[in-house]
This record gives sequence, structure tokens and C-alpha cells, in this order.
Amino acid sequence: MNAWSEIAFNTAPDSENRIHGDELAKEYGFEGGLVPGVTISAYLVHPVIEVWGKDWLERGFANCHVTSPLYDNERFQVFLDSADDHHINTTLIRSNGVASANAEISITKDLPKAPNLRNDKIVEVDFEAPLATKEEWQKLQEDGCRAFKFFWGGKDPLTYLRDINSLPDLLQPHKGGFSNLCFLLGCSNWALAGNAYMNPWVHLQTISQNFRPVSYGTSLITEMEINKVYEKKGHEFIEVHVNLFDEKDEVCVMSINLIAIYKLRGY
Repeated sequence: MNAWSEIAFNTAPDSENRIHGDELAKEYGFEGGLVPGVTISAYLVHPVIEVWGKDWLERGFANCHVTSPLYDNERFQVFLDSADDHHINTTLIRSNGVASANAEISITKDLPKAPNLRNDKIVEVDFEAPLATKEEWQKLQEDGCRAFKFFWGGKDPLTYLRDINSLPDLLQPHKGGFSNLCFLLGCSNWALAGNAYMNPWVHLQTISQNFRPVSYGTSLITEMEINKVYEKKGHEFIEVHVNLFDEKDEVCVMSINLIAIYKLRGY
């Protein structure tokens, strides 16, 4: 497979992050609500899973970088460039010919030691996240972030395509399939937004390492720590490290470095 084509799906049009809704996105000069970065990342990896299958879920690495917007119902193509048997580069091209994202994807031959659960405090049911500011992030960096629980399964699990039958067989939830990258990276987004309130904010890049597939019906614990907070060209950025653990045996299933703009220039 040299290319894969699909129709983009905005998985979060009613999100608390209003950059995914048409009204606020257009105020910033976009054509409409942005397709989430985690969804775009899943597009970049989709054709690779078709090639490598469960091997990638067990030990796959992905560096996914979103460079420009993708919009709901827009036709796109993902092109594959195989460096060797264990490395594939992918590029997502919009219908207008603009490259929207790219990824370096590989099968990790020698897995690093998986992180251990720190037993960070799980967020309280009535917790209200404080406003995201540089000072708040620095406080969380010093004092530690709250952990969250998320569940892969149930009635309507998050997928990155409207038609779940178009997902690779091993990812189809109605067949009890493994979790997809959109949901797993989404856990890191939700943990970030759950620790400090951001609106609007933009997901830019994730670097992730799989340690094992996440089976249907799995409850995950998400722990986060803050790496860096900085300003560039008027935007304010946050870089965090997130680990996802299977609640049942406390084994790490995925490690994620996430980079985002938590405060857009002029907002």
C-alpha cells in the first residue's frame, strides 16, 4: 500500500475546546472547526497498522506532527514511504494538495523499560480545573498533576472514522477490538485539559511508544508530568509526558510526549 484515502471526521465538534467548533475556529481565520490532532495522528498510523498489524500495537513507535488544519468531510490521502522493514514515514495530504501532518513510525526492536505507576492522586469527582496559566503549570510541575481514569469499551468508544467497518479488523470495537491511537492519545489530551482549563487550545505533536495492546473493556490510569512551559511567536506552549497504565495489573501500555499550544496568540 503506497497511499490510503479517506474522508476526514471531526470527532469533537461539541468539545469544551471550542477550536473544534465552527464559530470560534472561523474567528481565528480557519475554514471551520479543526479535526482533532489525535484523530489526524490516527490517520497517519492507520495504513501502517494495515501493514504491520498487531506487531505495531505491541511495540510500535510514532512521532506524529500536525502542521496545518484538516476539516470535517474533507478528502485526504496518507502516503507511505518505507525506509526499511521496521520504519515507515507517512504524510497526510489534503484535497487542495497541502500537507497537513507527517509521522515517523517504526517497530521498536528493543523496547525500553516500561515506566512504573507512581500512584498519583486520582482526580476528585467534583474537581474543577483552574485556568491554564504559566503560573498554574509551574505549580503543577512542582506539586504534581492529578491522574485520571479512562475506559476503552462501552456503548460508544471513540474511533477516528465514521464507519467503524472501515477500521482495521483488530481495531473494530463491535468485534471487541483493541484500542486505536485516537483514543489512546486522546487520554493524554484529556489529562492535560483536566489538570488546567484551556479554551481554545491546539494539539501539535505526540511522540508515543506502545508497550502492549489495550484490549476491549480495559480501564486505564493516566499519569502526567509537565516537562516545559514556554512562549514562542506570541503563542504559549506546554510539553507534558503522559503514561497510560492498565488498571488491572498496573502495567504501562503506552508512553506519550505531548506538545500543545495552551493559549493562542491574541486570545
